[in-house]
Amino acid sequence: MIFALADQISQVREAVAEAAVAAGRAADEVTIVAVSKTFPREDVDAAFASGLRVFGENRVQEATAKFATPLPHGASVHLIGQLQTNKVKQALSVFDCIESVDRVSLINTLQKEAAKLDRVVAVLVQVNIAGEEQKSGCSTQDAADLIERIGQASHLRCDGMMTIAPLVNDPEETRPTFAALRELRDSLGGSAMLPMLSMGMSNDYRIAISEGATHIRLGRAIFGNRG
Repeated sequence: MIFALADQISQVREAVAEAAVAAGRAADEVTIVAVSKTFPREDVDAAFASGLRVFGENRVQEATAKFATPLPHGASVHLIGQLQTNKVKQALSVFDCIESVDRVSLINTLQKEAAKLDRVVAVLVQVNIAGEEQKSGCSTQDAADLIERIGQASHLRCDGMMTIAPLVNDPEETRPTFAALRELRDSLGGSAMLPMLSMGMSNDYRIAISEGATHIRLGRAIFGNRG
């Protein structure tokens, strides 16, 4: 399994680099967030050994157990799933970045708990670009207010924005979603103020890269299908 995983990661990194170059970008402009939800710590450790440094988890409880022994220096863990306010304290014990900030109440709770730790927490504003009812994320109209509120929070730092594109058969159909997030980011301060654009997953990451993604969240492409 370890050898197969290493080979898969190598292939994915080559594909990411090719997509970046095709878009006129440098390969190192794109960070792979290895989505390790439901996969054991052994797979995470093997992915780290193969050079991956950023890992994504959806559930606070699962991540807390999985990373009870911290990852080696240089690695980071991102929360990419919805965060309930009553789990913020626990989340800050394991996550280095919260990618799913989408409401004022969550900002307030994150600020309160981060202040207790005397820590500045990196966050992304999750935007529901496509307006899908079943998905989390703020509206495009509310994004500016949330970014402003984070900017006023002394223990939070808004590093950018995140979105999840609709699940479609043709990856090309996700392009308008990714382009819209980039355009929204550019209208709210640009890459200098909001450097991270987390968008694109295993089925559509090439499109996301061509539209400016700095972070792509890959699970199946790295670890295979979940049981």
